[in-house]
Amino acid sequence: MEKRNPKRRGVPLTALKAGEAGIVTSIRFGHVRHGHMRHGHGRDWGFEKRLMDMGLTPGTRVTVVKSAPFHGPFEILVRGSRLALGRGMARRIFVEIEKE
Repeated sequence: MEKRNPKRRGVPLTALKAGEAGIVTSIRFGHVRHGHMRHGHGRDWGFEKRLMDMGLTPGTRVTVVKSAPFHGPFEILVRGSRLALGRGMARRIFVEIEKE
């Protein structure tokens, strides 16, 4: 049986530190509460559309500019624009970390 490679699947955007970059591999839909995923009640399309409008789609390169302390928002660079994402949203975006 083949072992799963967690890097192939990606890590949450919240795992990246300031200055690190990654390629969006997937976006998890549903509500995240205390580490558990619950499937949404019709809100997933709004979440997906909002991310697409911001340019966050699979295959897109993102760079973490800074992470606010005390579980504050993430500031990221996407397609030449700076965006601020709440941690709940950033936790649902999975990336493959780029190696230098």
